[in-house]
Amino acid sequence: MGKKVLIIDDEEDIRNFLIELFKDNGFETMTASDGIEGLKLLKDEKPDLITLDLQMPNDTGTAFYRKMHRDEQFNKIPIIVISGVAGKHLAIKKPFAIFDKPIDATALLETAQNAVDENS
Repeated sequence: MGKKVLIIDDEEDIRNFLIELFKDNGFETMTASDGIEGLKLLKDEKPDLITLDLQMPNDTGTAFYRKMHRDEQFNKIPIIVISGVAGKHLAIKKPFAIFDKPIDATALLETAQNAVDENS
């Protein structure tokens, strides 16, 4: 079975794009539209990689990251930040990578594969 990617983004079109991209390349996907849903899936599914938007309603990507990072069970999971927000490089301490929207699909896939390989 492929590696699991948790996609956290409030934009449905971005989630759908990422689902297709990852599934077409052998990853298993699960999605959340905010950090609250993301935390529940994180605990239930224990993904190998997380893609994280920063600006979302209910619970921001930064708030999700702080909560996730406090838990030693999850704080080693690589995070790829995907956001159109200025200053995104300051929002998360040690992301594996940062991508702007619109997303470069080829570069994202390569980065995702490197992230799960390094974390295996």
